[in-house]
Amino acid sequence: MSMFCYQCQETAKGTGCTVQGVCGKSEKVSNLQDLLIYTLKGVAVVAQKGIEAGLQFPNVNKLMQDGLFMTITNANYDDAVIIEKIKEGLIVREAVKVEVTAKGVALENLHDCALWTADTDEAIQAKANFKGVSVLATENEDVRSLRELIIYGLKGMAAYAEHAYNLGSENEELYAFMTRALAATLDDSLTADELVALTLETGKYGVDAMAMLDAANTGAYGNPEITEVNIGVRSNPGILISGHDLKDMEQLLEQTQGTGVDVYTHGEMLPANYYPAFKQYENFVGNYGNAWWKQKEEFESFNGPILFTTNCIVPPKAEHIERIYTTAGEELGISS
Repeated sequence: MSMFCYQCQETAKGTGCTVQGVCGKSEKVSNLQDLLIYTLKGVAVVAQKGIEAGLQFPNVNKLMQDGLFMTITNANYDDAVIIEKIKEGLIVREAVKVEVTAKGVALENLHDCALWTADTDEAIQAKANFKGVSVLATENEDVRSLRELIIYGLKGMAAYAEHAYNLGSENEELYAFMTRALAATLDDSLTADELVALTLETGKYGVDAMAMLDAANTGAYGNPEITEVNIGVRSNPGILISGHDLKDMEQLLEQTQGTGVDVYTHGEMLPANYYPAFKQYENFVGNYGNAWWKQKEEFESFNGPILFTTNCIVPPKAEHIERIYTTAGEELGISS
């Protein structure tokens, strides 16, 4: 088995993707994402010991948020970017160790995820291919399922937190829970009942993250209104924007205002049409196309530039890649 992923409801045969993700994720990317989570667990284990001793780690908070978000379904297929985040995780982990030991906390009997290291991209890839870092490393199916459910909840929480962060909102309790819960997925002493309780607690913090994002969005752009959305096109040049990040939507509308370039939403960006603040832009035309999974054919018919803010991404056809951009101002890099 070259990979194993059962993160979404669309996995092959209803059990898991083992050759390539139904979402388009390659074996290489899947294994690197597993290693990134494995590395974050190592950071969490060490940081949690420091937190219990009264230390705080702002660098860990942002790493957790970015790293967890990066591995959600359809968010990032760029193996080079994932490798760089793994390297960052190793650097942060070692820096945290220094702070924790300086506090007088003993770091004994650490899990391999808090010890492993690599000097090259090739060594990182070799580690990623090791079964011990994959979902299947936990043999007990019940324990594995509960641990993964917690991790998937943390990933969703990180996505909400990232969008809220872009609008200036943060929640220290969420950060602390991400670290504590991720560290707990390595604790073999936890019973199934205790893992169920942690799963429910993950849900509670997930709701908190959603509330924080809702407050950030409505605070910046007003309360969503029932809106009739135009699904036609005009004769002006247009840009198609997809994803979830409303801050990026605002910036695109600001930059195109008065230029004669129209803006259309696609897929998950459809709700932007309902916010009062965006209705003031005359070049905000409406929505083009349908759900995210119809990207390939709809991007072909759109013909103009396409801007991705976050997820959901379907690996595009080669002839479309030069028309696809991210909000970092660079063309989207998708490797396999």
